[in-house]
This record gives sequence, structure tokens and C-alpha cells, in this order.
Amino acid sequence: MNIAWLGHSCFCLEEDGYRILADPYDDAVDGYPPLRAEAHAVYCSHEHHDHNFREGVTLLPERKSPFTVRTVDTFHDDRQGAQRGPNKIHIFTARGVTAVHLGDLGHPLSAAQVREIGPCDLLMVPVGGYYTIDAPEAKAVTDALAPRTVVPMHYRHVPFGLPPLAGVEEFLRLCTAWDVERLKGNRFSVTKDTSPKLFVPCYPASAV
Repeated sequence: MNIAWLGHSCFCLEEDGYRILADPYDDAVDGYPPLRAEAHAVYCSHEHHDHNFREGVTLLPERKSPFTVRTVDTFHDDRQGAQRGPNKIHIFTARGVTAVHLGDLGHPLSAAQVREIGPCDLLMVPVGGYYTIDAPEAKAVTDALAPRTVVPMHYRHVPFGLPPLAGVEEFLRLCTAWDVERLKGNRFSVTKDTSPKLFVPCYPASAV
């Protein structure tokens, strides 16, 4: 599976030329220009402007998808959604590789939710806090799901990202057991043979 981080919480997942886009953002996220991308399908974890900018995605001609998609219902806060509403975790599987996009998860996962998510090859996890889980909570969620590869998202890297968010460094400091690879670009691949890795992609990202 080929993956591109397009900034904030937005990723493009590609298999056999089929593109899925997760959580496109608009121009209200500091530093990022409005997203412009192409994909066959778009999935949004929730209906906030920095995760549901479907207008920024040009849909490619319809074709059979190599992905299976499941969802797990969670919340955008630690108050059962009373503060910020619901959040959907998306689980994308293609060619035996499973990628889990946590969206704006705002609370620790229950044991039942961990079981429902199941085996995870790639975990896309928010780490910036304030609107989502923070770095220690993200580390705990990562440990619970035991993915083979991890990519942090939804953090501030000046001048990019929402001002209340923390950066990625605290999360990286907590992940002492991981082999951290700071990428020079925004693209990477995950297969069943990929060795355990924590990828930190680079932004600005090229359009897809």
C-alpha cells in the first residue's frame, strides 16, 4: 500500500492505482493552503471543516475498489461526544495490509474497541492534544493496537497546523522503542514485510 501524507490529518492511500482520501481539510487550518487532490473515494471521520472538505477532492472515474472499509464508532472528546460530537475510526484493508485512521479520537480506546479494530499494519494517530488525545494518550492507544508501523498526525509544525495543538516531539520522545524515520518527502509504502517503523513525513506535500 502506498501512502501520502497531505498535511494535518489528511492521507491518500493507494493500491493498484485506486486512491482513497481520508479527512480532507479546508483553508481554515493555519499555514495549509486549501486542499486540492484527486481520489476515487473520500472518507471523513467527522463533519468538522478541517476533516470534511470534500469540495477540495476531484473524484476520479468510478471503478472497482481493492479496499475493504470498516468503521468503529468513537467520540471526538472524553465526554461521550457531549463537547465535540462523534468520531469514526476508518479501517482500510487491501492486499492483506490494514491501515487504521483514528480521525479526531478524543479518548482512550476501550478493550472492546481495540478488539473491534483488530490487527493493524499502519496506524495514523493524532498526537497534538487539545481537540484530540495528546501525546501520552496517543502512545497508550498505539501500545493497545500494537501496529507494525505508525504515522503521527494532527499536530502543529510551525507555520502549519491549528495554534492550540502541540508538536510531534513529545510523542516521539515517548516512543523510545520505535525506529523513527524522518522522511524527506510525504510518501512511503507499507507491505506485510515492512519492518516496524515510526514514519514522520515531511510537509509541504505534493498534490495527488
